[in-house]
Amino acid sequence: MEEKLNYYINEYAVVDENVVIGEGTKIWHFSHIQSGSRIGKKCVFGQNVNVGNNVTIGNYCKIQNNVSIYEGVTLEDYVFCGPSMVFTNILDPRCKYPQVGAKYYIKTLVKEGASIGANATIVCGHTLGKHCMIGAGSVVTKDVPDYALVIGNPGRVVGWVSEAGKKLRFDEKGKAFCEKSEKTYTLTDNGVVSD
Repeated sequence: MEEKLNYYINEYAVVDENVVIGEGTKIWHFSHIQSGSRIGKKCVFGQNVNVGNNVTIGNYCKIQNNVSIYEGVTLEDYVFCGPSMVFTNILDPRCKYPQVGAKYYIKTLVKEGASIGANATIVCGHTLGKHCMIGAGSVVTKDVPDYALVIGNPGRVVGWVSEAGKKLRFDEKGKAFCEKSEKTYTLTDNGVVSD
């Protein structure tokens, strides 16, 4: 009797051995999940997604078409990766002097609820804070604070967003309320915190 999977893999996707896939996750056409990867529950992987060896992806993540998540990248829960956005894992790539293997890869951490817009580039070695939002086409070259709105090349903080992704407008006391997330946020010297 054939084993019934509690997740979906399209017939044109490739999933290597030694991969863990959580319940309710969907992997669509031409995607490749490489050995050693760990994927949480209820994630969605669009067409032509590549997940490198030993990558960890949390629950409820949405990875749009044409995204590659290379070894050394970790996504926490509820991360959104827009179409064709790019991660890197080496700072000085050279074909003549290859750097293959985990000891060469520079780690990148994308924290819970972060959203990365289409065609953005995330240079390795940085942390993207909780619920931050990276604008389409931006190039991230340094750590991003929680709730930050980052745009441009190089990416710079131009504002703050709520957990629900709504732009925050602070009053004279440094407080902002988001109706969608139903939370209050405080602007501090070190960034934004949720009350």
